Amino acid sequence: MQPQRDPRAAMLERDPYTRVSHVQTTARPVFQGFWDIPNYKQPIEHHTGRLWHFSEEEKRHLLLATAAFTLALGLMVTGGIFGLLRTGFTTWFITIVVMMPVMLFAVGPAFILHEIGHKVVAKKYGCWAEFRADPKGLKMGVAIAAVLGVVFMAPGAVMVAGLVTRRQNGHIAIAGPMVNFGLFLVGIPLGAVIIAITGANGDINAILVGNSLNYKLLIWLMIKFWLTANLVLGMFNMLPFGPLDGLKVKAWSEVAFWAM
Repeated sequence: MQPQRDPRAAMLERDPYTRVSHVQTTARPVFQGFWDIPNYKQPIEHHTGRLWHFSEEEKRHLLLATAAFTLALGLMVTGGIFGLLRTGFTTWFITIVVMMPVMLFAVGPAFILHEIGHKVVAKKYGCWAEFRADPKGLKMGVAIAAVLGVVFMAPGAVMVAGLVTRRQNGHIAIAGPMVNFGLFLVGIPLGAVIIAITGANGDINAILVGNSLNYKLLIWLMIKFWLTANLVLGMFNMLPFGPLDGLKVKAWSEVAFWAM
Protein backbone atom coordinates (compact mmCIF):
# COMPACT_ATOMS: atom_id res chain seq x y z
CA MET A 1 0.00 0.00 0.00
CA GLN A 2 1.38 3.35 -1.05
CA PRO A 3 1.79 5.82 1.83
CA GLN A 4 -0.36 8.93 1.51
CA ARG A 5 1.20 12.37 1.44
CA ASP A 6 0.44 14.52 4.46
CA PRO A 7 -1.75 17.41 3.14
CA ARG A 8 -0.04 19.73 5.63
CA ALA A 9 3.23 19.39 3.70
CA ALA A 10 2.00 21.98 1.19
CA MET A 11 2.09 24.55 3.99
CA LEU A 12 5.84 23.96 4.47
CA GLU A 13 7.00 23.42 0.88
CA ARG A 14 7.27 26.20 -1.69
CA ASP A 15 4.87 25.62 -4.58
CA PRO A 16 6.62 26.45 -7.90
CA TYR A 17 3.21 26.70 -9.64
CA THR A 18 1.33 29.26 -7.62
CA ARG A 19 -0.92 30.48 -10.42
CA VAL A 20 -2.21 27.55 -12.43
CA SER A 21 -5.01 28.08 -14.94
CA HIS A 22 -6.92 24.98 -16.00
CA VAL A 23 -8.28 25.32 -19.53
CA GLN A 24 -9.74 23.03 -22.13
CA THR A 25 -8.71 23.32 -25.76
CA THR A 26 -10.42 22.17 -28.91
CA ALA A 27 -9.25 21.64 -32.45
CA ARG A 28 -12.32 23.42 -33.81
CA PRO A 29 -11.83 27.07 -34.84
CA VAL A 30 -13.46 29.74 -32.75
CA PHE A 31 -16.01 32.17 -34.17
CA GLN A 32 -14.13 35.08 -35.66
CA GLY A 33 -14.74 38.30 -37.54
CA PHE A 34 -13.93 38.24 -41.25
CA TRP A 35 -10.97 40.59 -40.74
CA ASP A 36 -9.37 38.35 -38.09
CA ILE A 37 -9.12 34.97 -39.83
CA PRO A 38 -5.76 33.35 -38.99
CA ASN A 39 -3.88 31.30 -41.54
CA TYR A 40 -4.02 27.67 -40.37
CA LYS A 41 -2.36 24.80 -42.18
CA GLN A 42 -4.81 22.16 -40.99
CA PRO A 43 -7.16 20.56 -43.54
CA ILE A 44 -10.35 22.49 -44.21
CA GLU A 45 -13.68 21.00 -43.17
CA HIS A 46 -15.78 21.86 -46.20
CA HIS A 47 -19.20 23.39 -45.88
CA THR A 48 -21.76 21.02 -47.38
CA GLY A 49 -24.74 23.38 -47.76
CA ARG A 50 -25.76 25.50 -50.73
CA LEU A 51 -23.60 28.54 -51.49
CA TRP A 52 -26.65 30.75 -52.02
CA HIS A 53 -28.27 30.13 -48.65
CA PHE A 54 -29.34 32.72 -46.08
CA SER A 55 -30.54 31.84 -42.60
CA GLU A 56 -33.47 33.68 -41.05
CA GLU A 57 -31.07 35.42 -38.66
CA GLU A 58 -28.90 36.60 -41.54
CA LYS A 59 -31.93 37.88 -43.45
CA ARG A 60 -32.97 39.97 -40.44
CA HIS A 61 -29.49 41.46 -40.15
CA LEU A 62 -29.35 42.25 -43.87
CA LEU A 63 -32.78 43.88 -43.72
CA LEU A 64 -31.82 45.97 -40.68
CA ALA A 65 -28.52 47.12 -42.19
CA THR A 66 -30.10 47.91 -45.57
CA ALA A 67 -32.94 49.90 -43.98
CA ALA A 68 -30.57 51.95 -41.81
CA PHE A 69 -28.19 52.50 -44.74
CA THR A 70 -31.05 53.66 -46.97
CA LEU A 71 -32.32 56.05 -44.29
CA ALA A 72 -28.84 57.51 -43.89
CA LEU A 73 -28.57 58.01 -47.66
CA GLY A 74 -31.96 59.74 -47.72
CA LEU A 75 -30.81 62.07 -44.93
CA MET A 76 -27.61 62.76 -46.85
CA VAL A 77 -29.48 63.81 -49.99
CA THR A 78 -31.71 66.17 -48.00
CA GLY A 79 -28.80 67.69 -46.09
CA GLY A 80 -29.86 66.38 -42.70
CA ILE A 81 -31.13 68.80 -40.06
CA PHE A 82 -29.62 71.81 -41.81
CA GLY A 83 -31.49 70.87 -44.98
CA LEU A 84 -34.69 70.74 -42.94
CA LEU A 85 -34.06 74.24 -41.59
CA ARG A 86 -33.19 75.55 -45.05
CA THR A 87 -36.07 74.10 -47.09
CA GLY A 88 -38.84 73.62 -44.55
CA PHE A 89 -40.46 70.41 -43.35
CA THR A 90 -42.77 69.75 -46.32
CA THR A 91 -40.09 69.93 -49.02
CA TRP A 92 -37.61 68.10 -46.80
CA PHE A 93 -40.04 65.28 -46.04
CA ILE A 94 -41.15 64.84 -49.67
CA THR A 95 -37.52 64.75 -50.80
CA ILE A 96 -36.49 62.09 -48.30
CA VAL A 97 -39.55 59.92 -49.04
CA VAL A 98 -38.90 60.09 -52.80
CA MET A 99 -35.13 59.68 -52.61
CA MET A 100 -35.00 56.72 -50.23
CA PRO A 101 -36.33 54.24 -52.85
CA VAL A 102 -34.02 55.79 -55.45
CA MET A 103 -31.01 55.35 -53.16
CA LEU A 104 -32.11 51.83 -52.23
CA PHE A 105 -32.06 50.80 -55.88
CA ALA A 106 -28.91 52.76 -56.79
CA VAL A 107 -26.69 52.14 -53.75
CA GLY A 108 -28.27 49.09 -52.10
CA PRO A 109 -26.78 46.57 -54.57
CA ALA A 110 -23.31 48.05 -54.05
CA PHE A 111 -23.50 47.26 -50.34
CA ILE A 112 -25.50 44.01 -50.38
CA LEU A 113 -23.75 42.32 -53.32
CA HIS A 114 -20.35 43.34 -51.92
CA GLU A 115 -21.08 41.39 -48.74
CA ILE A 116 -22.61 38.47 -50.64
CA GLY A 117 -19.43 38.28 -52.71
CA HIS A 118 -17.42 37.67 -49.52
CA LYS A 119 -20.00 35.16 -48.30
CA VAL A 120 -20.15 33.02 -51.45
CA VAL A 121 -16.37 32.70 -51.81
CA ALA A 122 -15.96 31.90 -48.10
CA LYS A 123 -18.58 29.15 -48.33
CA LYS A 124 -16.92 27.84 -51.49
CA TYR A 125 -13.81 27.25 -49.37
CA GLY A 126 -15.81 25.32 -46.80
CA CYS A 127 -16.32 28.07 -44.22
CA TRP A 128 -19.43 29.11 -42.34
CA ALA A 129 -20.19 32.66 -43.46
CA GLU A 130 -23.10 34.96 -42.59
CA PHE A 131 -23.66 38.71 -42.53
CA ARG A 132 -24.11 40.37 -39.15
CA ALA A 133 -25.15 43.99 -38.73
CA ASP A 134 -23.40 46.29 -36.27
CA PRO A 135 -26.16 48.09 -34.29
CA LYS A 136 -23.75 50.70 -32.91
CA GLY A 137 -22.34 51.40 -36.36
CA LEU A 138 -25.84 51.74 -37.81
CA LYS A 139 -27.01 54.14 -35.08
CA MET A 140 -23.86 56.24 -35.37
CA GLY A 141 -24.13 56.35 -39.17
CA VAL A 142 -27.76 57.50 -39.12
CA ALA A 143 -26.95 60.12 -36.46
CA ILE A 144 -24.04 61.51 -38.49
CA ALA A 145 -26.19 61.66 -41.63
CA ALA A 146 -28.98 63.42 -39.72
CA VAL A 147 -26.68 66.05 -38.20
CA LEU A 148 -24.01 66.59 -40.86
CA GLY A 149 -25.73 65.38 -44.02
CA VAL A 150 -22.92 62.95 -44.87
CA VAL A 151 -22.79 59.15 -44.79
CA PHE A 152 -20.02 57.57 -42.75
CA MET A 153 -21.26 54.19 -41.58
CA ALA A 154 -20.01 50.74 -40.63
CA PRO A 155 -23.23 48.77 -41.24
CA GLY A 156 -21.72 45.36 -40.53
CA ALA A 157 -19.70 42.61 -42.16
CA VAL A 158 -19.72 38.99 -43.21
CA MET A 159 -18.57 36.87 -40.29
CA VAL A 160 -16.51 33.82 -41.25
CA ALA A 161 -15.55 30.75 -39.24
CA GLY A 162 -13.28 28.17 -40.77
CA LEU A 163 -9.72 27.17 -41.58
CA VAL A 164 -8.32 29.04 -44.58
CA THR A 165 -4.93 29.58 -46.13
CA ARG A 166 -3.49 33.03 -46.82
CA ARG A 167 -4.37 32.61 -50.50
CA GLN A 168 -7.97 31.64 -49.74
CA ASN A 169 -8.29 34.52 -47.29
CA GLY A 170 -7.13 36.85 -50.05
CA HIS A 171 -9.72 35.41 -52.43
CA ILE A 172 -12.48 35.96 -49.85
CA ALA A 173 -11.33 39.54 -49.30
CA ILE A 174 -10.98 40.52 -52.95
CA ALA A 175 -14.43 39.17 -53.87
CA GLY A 176 -16.27 42.19 -52.42
CA PRO A 177 -14.34 44.93 -54.27
CA MET A 178 -14.43 42.88 -57.48
CA VAL A 179 -18.23 42.82 -57.28
CA ASN A 180 -18.26 46.62 -56.94
CA PHE A 181 -15.89 47.19 -59.84
CA GLY A 182 -17.96 44.78 -61.94
CA LEU A 183 -21.18 46.65 -61.15
CA PHE A 184 -19.42 49.93 -61.98
CA LEU A 185 -18.29 48.67 -65.39
CA VAL A 186 -21.72 47.23 -66.18
CA GLY A 187 -23.34 50.50 -65.12
CA ILE A 188 -21.46 52.61 -67.69
CA PRO A 189 -22.98 51.16 -70.90
CA LEU A 190 -26.28 50.32 -69.20
CA GLY A 191 -26.59 53.87 -67.88
CA ALA A 192 -25.77 55.29 -71.30
CA VAL A 193 -28.53 53.20 -72.90
CA ILE A 194 -31.07 54.24 -70.24
CA ILE A 195 -30.17 57.92 -70.68
CA ALA A 196 -30.50 57.62 -74.46
CA ILE A 197 -33.93 55.99 -74.16
CA THR A 198 -35.40 58.16 -71.38
CA GLY A 199 -33.64 61.45 -72.01
CA ALA A 200 -32.66 61.54 -68.33
CA ASN A 201 -30.63 64.57 -67.28
CA GLY A 202 -29.86 66.76 -64.31
CA ASP A 203 -30.62 70.09 -65.97
CA ILE A 204 -33.58 70.83 -63.69
CA ASN A 205 -32.28 70.19 -60.18
CA ALA A 206 -35.69 69.85 -58.55
CA ILE A 207 -37.48 66.64 -57.63
CA LEU A 208 -40.88 68.27 -58.02
CA VAL A 209 -41.81 70.23 -61.14
CA GLY A 210 -45.20 71.72 -60.46
CA ASN A 211 -47.19 68.88 -58.92
CA SER A 212 -45.30 66.10 -60.71
CA LEU A 213 -42.14 64.19 -59.99
CA ASN A 214 -39.15 65.02 -62.16
CA TYR A 215 -38.54 61.47 -63.41
CA LYS A 216 -35.70 62.50 -65.70
CA LEU A 217 -33.78 63.84 -62.71
CA LEU A 218 -34.56 60.76 -60.59
CA ILE A 219 -33.27 58.41 -63.31
CA TRP A 220 -30.20 60.60 -63.74
CA LEU A 221 -29.49 60.50 -59.99
CA MET A 222 -30.04 56.74 -59.90
CA ILE A 223 -27.39 56.18 -62.57
CA LYS A 224 -25.04 58.72 -60.99
CA PHE A 225 -25.23 57.18 -57.51
CA TRP A 226 -24.96 53.63 -58.91
CA LEU A 227 -21.64 54.47 -60.55
CA THR A 228 -20.34 56.61 -57.68
CA ALA A 229 -21.27 54.18 -54.90
CA ASN A 230 -19.69 51.14 -56.56
CA LEU A 231 -16.49 52.97 -57.50
CA VAL A 232 -16.05 54.58 -54.07
CA LEU A 233 -16.97 51.44 -52.10
CA GLY A 234 -14.65 49.27 -54.17
CA MET A 235 -11.69 51.67 -53.93
CA PHE A 236 -12.23 52.41 -50.22
CA ASN A 237 -12.29 48.73 -49.29
CA MET A 238 -9.05 48.13 -51.18
CA LEU A 239 -7.13 50.46 -48.85
CA PRO A 240 -4.51 48.33 -47.02
CA PHE A 241 -5.47 49.39 -43.51
CA GLY A 242 -7.21 47.92 -40.47
CA PRO A 243 -10.14 45.60 -41.19
CA LEU A 244 -10.45 46.66 -44.85
CA ASP A 245 -10.20 44.11 -47.64
CA GLY A 246 -7.08 45.66 -49.13
CA LEU A 247 -4.88 44.60 -46.20
CA LYS A 248 -5.77 40.92 -46.63
CA VAL A 249 -5.39 41.10 -50.42
CA LYS A 250 -1.96 42.74 -50.07
CA ALA A 251 -0.89 40.09 -47.53
CA TRP A 252 -1.84 37.41 -50.05
CA SER A 253 -0.50 38.93 -53.28
CA GLU A 254 1.14 42.28 -54.04
CA VAL A 255 0.43 41.70 -57.74
CA ALA A 256 -3.31 41.21 -57.16
CA PHE A 257 -3.42 44.23 -54.85
CA TRP A 258 -1.83 46.64 -57.32
CA ALA A 259 -3.76 45.13 -60.25
CA MET A 260 -7.00 46.08 -58.50
